[in-house]
Amino acid sequence: MSRHWFFLPLVSLIISSPACSEDWPNWRGPQNNGLCAEVNLPTSWSPTQNVAWKLAMPGPAGSTPIVTHGTVFVTTVDSSGDLWLLAISDAGKELWKQKIAGGNKDVRGDEGNSASPSPVTDGEHVWTLMGEGTLACFTLTGSPVWKFNVQERYGQLSIAFGLTSTPIIDGDVLYLQLIHGEGKVATQEAQIVALDKSTGKQIWAVGRPSDGYAENEHSYASPMMYDDGQRKFLLTHGNDYIVAHRLSDGKEIWRCGELNRKDNYDPTLRFVASPAVAPGIIVVPTAKKGPLLALKPTGMGDITTDEKSHLWTIDRTPDVPSPLILDDIVYLCMHDGNLMALDRATGKELYFERTNRQRHRASPVYADGHIYLAARDGKVTVVKAGPKFEVVAENALEEDLSSSLAISNGTIYVRTFQHLWAIRKQ
Repeated sequence: MSRHWFFLPLVSLIISSPACSEDWPNWRGPQNNGLCAEVNLPTSWSPTQNVAWKLAMPGPAGSTPIVTHGTVFVTTVDSSGDLWLLAISDAGKELWKQKIAGGNKDVRGDEGNSASPSPVTDGEHVWTLMGEGTLACFTLTGSPVWKFNVQERYGQLSIAFGLTSTPIIDGDVLYLQLIHGEGKVATQEAQIVALDKSTGKQIWAVGRPSDGYAENEHSYASPMMYDDGQRKFLLTHGNDYIVAHRLSDGKEIWRCGELNRKDNYDPTLRFVASPAVAPGIIVVPTAKKGPLLALKPTGMGDITTDEKSHLWTIDRTPDVPSPLILDDIVYLCMHDGNLMALDRATGKELYFERTNRQRHRASPVYADGHIYLAARDGKVTVVKAGPKFEVVAENALEEDLSSSLAISNGTIYVRTFQHLWAIRKQ
């Protein structure tokens, strides 16, 4: 979730013993795909077992922690409705905090607030975007660099449950997906933006037209970068389409529609889950009972009906958690905890099995031969990776949880509504 509540640049590896240590620079990890090279991680824990430390949070949030150079960054609200960025040492001590904005808005009961987007770092600075539109950049030691509100520059945000999209960094550029609107086809409020990460100055901004309408103008997904060494482009997801953008100026390379089928149009099919990418494949979720598509990265123009650009399609999608692609398997965690494994090349179902039957808002992550599925009730189910379904452990922290997990330096970071937990083998 992003992530969010509902919801390729390669980071250098530092070899240590006994684990291969990585930063976790954004909500989907070191390569922005939910995969981690760390080993020797715990698969079992409890409130008293394999807990290195826990730190009380000022308030709830569904954003994912990020980690760089031994510092953990989290966003949060507090009891007065202010929005904060916190820096915490890997020993569990608060290093600094910066107030980003006020005016938190809680949405859908216990489902979200304005601290839903996750921070992002390049190892030298950290950026955070709050749901009310404030975007800010800081040094790793907490010094402000720049700050502005996207609503002042790009127009008032019209999105029912607040902005949850997390920015993405590539090189010197920070990309934003601002897909929202008034629900009318005649008005086109959505924009995709590229900023100079050092200054916050605009490099380009492009409109994102669509024939979608009603609530479907509201996307809660995050942008993704596709990079297989030959092709590289930005992916934006929402308002009935997935679109590939040229990095130099934001212009469309291709788009694919029928994610909300026009012969049975659902005016509430807003996208929350973000796409997943691996070389040669883009897995495109939708929402509710919509389809899931696997696309090739080679298309041009409108590829909606271009069979050469499609690998396969199934009629079942995760509504909130983003897909995970590992080796030859695509994993889909459904909103109710059911886990589906598909053959990457054909889309053939390998299994569809039940795990913890609670709401799942976090996206699955992989490390050390296991897939971690975090549920709303604080229970994390650990499943063995591979074509056969096997539950290795179920671990309950007994606190509310919407954030995706973060993994760095032998530690699994779990951001519940009440605490930031550091889970580590003792």
